[in-house]
Amino acid sequence: MAEHRTMQRRALLDAARSLLSEGGTEALTFPALAERTGLARSSVYEYFRSRAAVVEELCAVDFPLWAAEVEAAMESAPTAVAKVEAYVHSQLSLVGDRRHRAVVAISAGELDEGARERIRAAHGGLVTMIVEALSALGHEQPRLVAMLLQGVVDAAVRRIEGGGDEDPESIARTAVALALDGVRR
Repeated sequence: MAEHRTMQRRALLDAARSLLSEGGTEALTFPALAERTGLARSSVYEYFRSRAAVVEELCAVDFPLWAAEVEAAMESAPTAVAKVEAYVHSQLSLVGDRRHRAVVAISAGELDEGARERIRAAHGGLVTMIVEALSALGHEQPRLVAMLLQGVVDAAVRRIEGGGDEDPESIARTAVALALDGVRR
């Protein structure tokens, strides 16, 4: 029975990723989850109490994987400047990833303050990854610079997500160039 519930929960999360990827937060509804998984709508409520609970669990499951990819890209970079480039570029390359949609969905404002705080804390761990490289570049306030650098990444993510006139790779190249120009001492 527990294995069946685990499989159903996993199927619901996978369906949620697909819905978010295809149509954003508006597409993530319990009727749509039920249809994608073959469950009755009332059964979806047995697994999640709200849409926000689905998003929160997706973030809890997917964010660590996403952060590990960013960290791996940074670890393979040979210099502090290359680590900054890897930090920015790897995050932006994940924008099209279905897991990223769940993380972006937190901005929908449906999550309670406790959930938003847990997700902000996880996001803060991402910012912490780059502090050492910024220290190595001679920044006196590397945590502040890291937060501002993440602001560049977040702005580029919004631009890519918004489907502007620029192609995503052009936005990523520009964000990387801006970040590198900003952090070089």
